Amino acid sequence: MELWVTERQTPTHAISMRSTATLESMQTPYQHLAVVDTEQWGRMLVLDGMVMTTERDEFVYHEMMVHPALSTHPHPRDVLVVGGGDGGVIREVLRHRSVQRAVLVEIDAEVLRVSQKHLPSIACALDDARVHVICGDGYAHIAEHRDAYDVILVDSTEPVGPAVSLFTKGFYQGIFEALRDDGLFVAQSDNPWFKADLIRTVTRDVAAIFPIMQLYTAHIPTYPSGLWTFTMGSKVHDPRAVDARHIAVQGTKYYAPSLHHAAFALPKFVADLVARDA
Repeated sequence: MELWVTERQTPTHAISMRSTATLESMQTPYQHLAVVDTEQWGRMLVLDGMVMTTERDEFVYHEMMVHPALSTHPHPRDVLVVGGGDGGVIREVLRHRSVQRAVLVEIDAEVLRVSQKHLPSIACALDDARVHVICGDGYAHIAEHRDAYDVILVDSTEPVGPAVSLFTKGFYQGIFEALRDDGLFVAQSDNPWFKADLIRTVTRDVAAIFPIMQLYTAHIPTYPSGLWTFTMGSKVHDPRAVDARHIAVQGTKYYAPSLHHAAFALPKFVADLVARDA
C-alpha cells in the first residue's frame, strides 16, 4: 500500500508526495505537527497540514529570507527571527560575520524539539553561542523591545492560527519601533497565484510605515504554486542600491550576488499587485 502526504493548498488544488514513514504526529498547544519521510523531498515538517520545510528544497526559502536583507544592511549586528523554529533562518543569519547576536522567538517548543531531533541539517546552528532561543510570542517580544535590532526576519506560517497577528499593520508598526534608525525587516508574504489579496494588503501596510518597501520572489517547489514572495521594509537602505561586488556571503546554494537584484525584478502580474496599492 502506498502512503501519500497531501496538502490541500486551495479548495480545488493540492500537492501530494509519496511518504515512506511518519516520525512524529501530535497536537501541540498551538497546531498539529508532523514529521514525515518522503521519497521526493526527503524529511518534511508539516504544520496544520501545510508543508513548512523539506530537506531537499529548504535552502531556497531560508537563504532568500535572510541574505537579501543582511546584504542590504551595511553592518547587521543584532538580528531577531520571529518564528523559524526549524532553525534554517538562524543558520543562514550566522553566515554573516558581522552578526554578534541572533535572537529566535518561537511560540511552539515542539517545533524546536522535533527540528533538532529530526532535521539536524536545518537546525544545526541553534546551539551556537551567538544564538538566544526564546519560547514565546514574537508579537509581544517586538512590542517590548524598542530600538533593539538592526534586522528583523519574520519566518511565520501562513496567516492562520498563532500566525494571524504577524500579518497585521500593528505588527509592522511594532517592528518599525523595534528596529534601530537604519534597520530593516523581511517577512514572507505567500504566493501571488492564490494569495494576491494578502500580498496587496501586506505591501500596502508596510509601505505606509516604512520609507522603502520592496517585494521580491523565489522559486520554492513544495510551497503553494512554487512562486513565493517576500516583503522588505527598510528605514534607510534600499536593496536595489546594493553593490553586488560587495556581497560576500559564502556557502549558499540559491542566493548569489548576481541574483540579489534579479530577485526584485517582478513578473508584471506580481508588480501590478504592488502598483495598485502604491
